[in-house]
Amino acid sequence: MSTETATKAVLKGGEWLVKESSAAETFTADQFGEEQLMIRDMCNQFLDAEVYPNLDRIDDLEPGLMKSLVSKAGEQGLLSTSFPEEFGGLGKDFVTSTIVNEYLGAGHSFSVAVAAHTGIGTLPILYFGTPQQKEKYIPKLITGEWAGAYGLTEPNSGSDALGAKTTAKLSDDGKFYILNGQKCWITNGGFAQVYTVFAKVDGDKFTGFIVDRGTEGFTQGPEEHKMGIKGSSTVQLYFQDCKVPAENLLGEVGKGHKIAFNILNIGRLKLCAAALGGARRSVTDTVQYAKTREQFKQPISNFGAIKYKLAEMAIKVFVAESALYRTANWVDQKEEELLAAGKPFNEALLGAAEEYAIECAMLKVYGSEVLDYVVDEGVQVHGGNGFSAEYNASRAYRDSRINRIYEGTNEINRLLTLDMTLKRAMGGRLDLMGPAMAVQKELMSIPDFGAEDEAPFAAERKLVTNLKKAILMTSGAAVQKLMMKLDSEQEVLMNIADMAIETFNAESVLLRVMKMVEEKGAAASGLHLDIMRTYLFDAADKVNKAGKDAVNSFADGDELRMILMGLKRFTKAEPFNVKDARRRIADKMVAEGKYCF
Repeated sequence: MSTETATKAVLKGGEWLVKESSAAETFTADQFGEEQLMIRDMCNQFLDAEVYPNLDRIDDLEPGLMKSLVSKAGEQGLLSTSFPEEFGGLGKDFVTSTIVNEYLGAGHSFSVAVAAHTGIGTLPILYFGTPQQKEKYIPKLITGEWAGAYGLTEPNSGSDALGAKTTAKLSDDGKFYILNGQKCWITNGGFAQVYTVFAKVDGDKFTGFIVDRGTEGFTQGPEEHKMGIKGSSTVQLYFQDCKVPAENLLGEVGKGHKIAFNILNIGRLKLCAAALGGARRSVTDTVQYAKTREQFKQPISNFGAIKYKLAEMAIKVFVAESALYRTANWVDQKEEELLAAGKPFNEALLGAAEEYAIECAMLKVYGSEVLDYVVDEGVQVHGGNGFSAEYNASRAYRDSRINRIYEGTNEINRLLTLDMTLKRAMGGRLDLMGPAMAVQKELMSIPDFGAEDEAPFAAERKLVTNLKKAILMTSGAAVQKLMMKLDSEQEVLMNIADMAIETFNAESVLLRVMKMVEEKGAAASGLHLDIMRTYLFDAADKVNKAGKDAVNSFADGDELRMILMGLKRFTKAEPFNVKDARRRIADKMVAEGKYCF
């Protein structure tokens, strides 16, 4: 990793694995501009004024309440951040829209409704609609006058979205498509006016349609009773000879997969943002409880076991934020590059999101699992009270669990991480072969015991570089040994994906902290150094374990011994007192009474 500045092109998706990044080029949440901070504060104020006082009413699915809250958010401009000005939007960049997703993401069921509305409920029409469709729907969707929903999942097709059974047939007079079938788990389904629905034309051509509430032959089922996000409207949709006007065809016949999968790339990154917002609020709730709850005549925040939990929550949130905004800025830069090359608005953002589909998949996994860790340990810190509906910890715990399932399960996203990386390598988009061969050559050579690099962060930079080598070595060996059978070895794919997620996060938090130290000095960044070094120390062990699990399942003999030796070499971290570091992190939060990093 070099610290050279500046003018080189933004990394392609997946290229972080084989190229160095500099702190100077890395965007962080510490760089939000004045307007972005104002928008962030507006989101927090909206939750405090409109959502938190009404959480029980929202969870009780009080008729009309969620729709009215979505409309109020629209009136304040919170739904229109990233939409073009020609439709009444604010026309802000991708980072700004990510900020909105993050800070409204702490709103429990409300955040689910808003994210679905502004994402999968609206973006398919914005990116794939005709000029007439955009003119009709987008202005009313971004003001919240109308709400949007998205019908992809069916009772027998979830992760296998293209296995849908809903059919569409053009009427004899060519005026309508006749839809028959059923969709399930439709967020906002009970109150939306506009639905993007996927069906197979003539039984085989997967295609998108815009379906309006009240269309003949279109009905909704009753609200589902769910474990969490109880206030999110979730219904089944039924189509019985449903007559959808031909002009409501979305995109091209047979090209519905382009809509479904491209929208998911954006959705995965935004889900990480929302999970991060929820996690941050939950950390603050837990810190405040730990300060006031006394046992053995002192606050439980004084105890090392509790300090460990509080610090680990903070570390995970800070790391997720580092990886999220690093990637969101890449999407912004790529979008600008494509616009400058003459691409229209919709193709520019979709192309930018597709470029970083690997990173979006990793963010979705990590963000959802960070939130799960934070709310689970939040309940633990609350003890028996965490199991009581009197405290918000129980709601946060229940609401978190869905995030590892929708927008592609975490298992699917882990499998996609390596699958997309290897496909890009085979297609010539990503040069993995050269770096992988260099790692093999290094393994066969005598280690270099020359003078130690004494530059700032030399040890941390070397560790991250070596973690990348561990990934290249392990994945290269898996491809060589398993070849065409690799697809069926899902455990190996997931092991390598975990290595990639840990390493991407480690590099992201290192670059962020390096930048902080360059700008503010080490003294002002002490606790951030603790966060970064604790994460890197643990990441080395996690990469080592995932690598060993993968290699032990397909290699043997001298090959196995050689790779295990390489893993040991590439995951060796300098000794670091993580106990004291975590105590310093926790003590800072307890002193301030909140997440403060």
